[in-house]
Amino acid sequence: MTAGLSREEAARRLGEYGANVVAQERRTPVWRHVLQQLRDPLIVVLLVAAALTLATGDLPDSAVILLVITVNTVVGIVQEVRAERAVAALTALSAPAARVVRDGAESSVPAADVVPGDLILLGEGDIVPADGEILDAALLLVDESALTGESVPVEKTLGADRSLSTVSAGTVVVRGRGRVEVTGTGSDSALGRIAALMGTAPGLTPLQRRLARFGRVLAAVTVALCAVVLALGLARGQPVELMVVTAISLAVAAVPESLPAVITLALALGARRMAERHAIVRRLPAVETLGSVTVLATDKTGTLTEGRMAAERLWTPQGEATVSGIGYGPEGRVARDDRTVTAGDAPDLAALLRAAVLCNDAALEPPADGDGQWRAMGDPTEAALLAAGARLGLDRPELERALPRVDEIPFDSARKRMTTVHHAPGGGLRVVCKGAPEVMLRPPVLTDPPGTRTRAAAQAEELARNGYRVLAVASADHDEIRPPSPDVRESGLSLLGLVGILDPPRDTSRITIAACEHAGIIPVLITGDHPLTARAVAARSGIIVREDEVTTGTRIRQGTAGELTALRVYARTTPDQKLDIVQAWRASGHVVAMTGDGVNDGPALRRADIGVAMGQRGTEVARQAADLVLADDNLATVVAAVEEGRRVYANVRRFLLYALAGGTAEILVMLLGPFLGMPLPLLPAQILWINLLTHGLPGVALGAEPVAPDVMRHPPRPPDESVLGAGLWPRILTMGAFVAGVTLVAGVWARETGRPWQSMMFLVLGATQLGVALGSRARPGSLANPFLLLAVATALALQAAGIYLPPLRALLGTESLPLVDLAIACALSGLGHVAMRVQRRLFPGRPPRARSAPGPAPG
Repeated sequence: MTAGLSREEAARRLGEYGANVVAQERRTPVWRHVLQQLRDPLIVVLLVAAALTLATGDLPDSAVILLVITVNTVVGIVQEVRAERAVAALTALSAPAARVVRDGAESSVPAADVVPGDLILLGEGDIVPADGEILDAALLLVDESALTGESVPVEKTLGADRSLSTVSAGTVVVRGRGRVEVTGTGSDSALGRIAALMGTAPGLTPLQRRLARFGRVLAAVTVALCAVVLALGLARGQPVELMVVTAISLAVAAVPESLPAVITLALALGARRMAERHAIVRRLPAVETLGSVTVLATDKTGTLTEGRMAAERLWTPQGEATVSGIGYGPEGRVARDDRTVTAGDAPDLAALLRAAVLCNDAALEPPADGDGQWRAMGDPTEAALLAAGARLGLDRPELERALPRVDEIPFDSARKRMTTVHHAPGGGLRVVCKGAPEVMLRPPVLTDPPGTRTRAAAQAEELARNGYRVLAVASADHDEIRPPSPDVRESGLSLLGLVGILDPPRDTSRITIAACEHAGIIPVLITGDHPLTARAVAARSGIIVREDEVTTGTRIRQGTAGELTALRVYARTTPDQKLDIVQAWRASGHVVAMTGDGVNDGPALRRADIGVAMGQRGTEVARQAADLVLADDNLATVVAAVEEGRRVYANVRRFLLYALAGGTAEILVMLLGPFLGMPLPLLPAQILWINLLTHGLPGVALGAEPVAPDVMRHPPRPPDESVLGAGLWPRILTMGAFVAGVTLVAGVWARETGRPWQSMMFLVLGATQLGVALGSRARPGSLANPFLLLAVATALALQAAGIYLPPLRALLGTESLPLVDLAIACALSGLGHVAMRVQRRLFPGRPPRARSAPGPAPG
């Protein structure tokens, strides 16, 4: 008797093979990555500005602009190279070696050398190297969860049922042995067909799409306004060279060149915070994408559920009971009528579980590495029976000594049952049989009265509707000393009871799903498991309430499933159908996050807007295809990551409001100043200095602002909403006009009173923008982001230095101001802070979702 390989060990071995690449990755040349990054409209504007500043000899500003472009390009290339690894990881999931019989001799060959027609030998722990037909099998049990999503290993036998008489590449043998004739390798195998689905590169993230549109609009507007300033200056008789430099300076001022740095900082901080919350970011833009998610597509096993089997419900003709506990350990209890019972208190339950423990080939491994987790060796369904027996107080070694096994009939898919024969303590033999209710609850297998069988069948049907895998257990005692014939063994038995087994939902599943709906995110379940099981888990987790929200892969293939986006549970799905489901949601305008852990999830993880892989039990393929890896395999971590994503996007918008309002103010000052008697309100060097100080440290510091307290009460942003949508454009124009108005008033007052009006405008314009930065804080009055306070203070000191330090005065063309004027300028900067706070109250943005009624997500 063999206990078999644990599913955890199988998953570990599967992950080890993920690093062995069979088909080489087609890598994109670096120069193509560079060109792709430089095609961004915002970068194009900066390149033009850099070229013009170089042409005019403005080397310091050219160097700053080129540095920003270089950093942004390098970060983008690194992200793209990481994303390309997903294709290579999938093709890597074949065993590095296979045992092959050729010309009557057994040899070990690389898996890549296996060809159709080869005879391969499979044993416990092997990863199947190719698709094949089974020629011989002995207790062959194969874990196909990585390919199909099924949570229960499949017994492989010879027979007419093709699904049971074939094996697929990438699956794991957890018990037994077999001989297989290879029928498909490479692209013709199940693994190869999934690899073909992985060929599409990930598209732009929502933020990247929004910024691309924004960059095109900004470039056009900037060029037009700078042309107007150039024309007005030339019309007033200003020197051509001066006005060209002024137009270039305005172009640089209008473009928020710190935006790439702000985004990089915000994403990096978000990635670090996610890592602290057990979410490892593999692709940096995925941080923001999470904040845009409108649909969360999750698989079942190990994500919504614990990834193990548990015997939760017991039924005997005398009554019912429930079993509780965590994992496969003996800690837990068996309860009847809310009262804990033991084997002595409930002889009927003791008889049921005693038989289930005896008729069992699995084993439980005690904790060995300090994590406190018991592990299942062999079939997880049988391991669940062992755990239930231990919780009732049954000692397996003692049972096996008292009733040693002398014979057995192994389980096979045709009979759907397993039988063992034991020496009875008082002499004779005891036969124990367990199997599917449809083959057990009938004569001649049982001799129980029809009423008992009818009650048991009704209970089994009820358990199945609730998603349980149901086993019937029966036994009989014989006086003979020698084991009876096989026909006699499995007849004349007495029913001991039923056991309801399932992969239990995680304790946090319902809370997590409720949090998603509270934030306006639609949760859906996509699994390869049975529809009854899928519906039961979905109902327990709070995903569905109606029968018509469940469909199967067969209906999808036949075209009878209806509108895919009207459903919430998709069962018995294949990898290509998972892809179709994700694509259907995306085509309807949603931003989709997909979670998964198996090879079959790889294509959907790659095609989704953001793929989320399980870090503990997930395959290497899923991890490589994903943008985010959950180190704790906890779906609740996704909700925490969504909060971080929304924080990142809020900070990008916060910076754009601040930077574009400042750029608008500078352009308005240059446009309106001449009409107020100031021919050239600011010199080019002064514009660039203001821009450098305001868009530099303070702008970048805004990317580190903390999350707003009510961010998860808001619905997701509409996927097609502009980055300047939801009322941001009017706020930019309003704040720009206000800052420009304060600056022009200060300039007119200084000119009328005989003060150096240009220097006064230079000081007020920069200081007022810094006041706006302080008013943009997510949590005013706190020290949540001290970097912003320090950055504003530093920038204000440097702005004043441009007035009072002789070298800077010579560079910028400014004049010293009395300390009284400096105090006036600082006081005026406070108006920027006040105006920003007032504006935030007047334009709060999208209203938060009511707490009492989360409701469905928009769309």
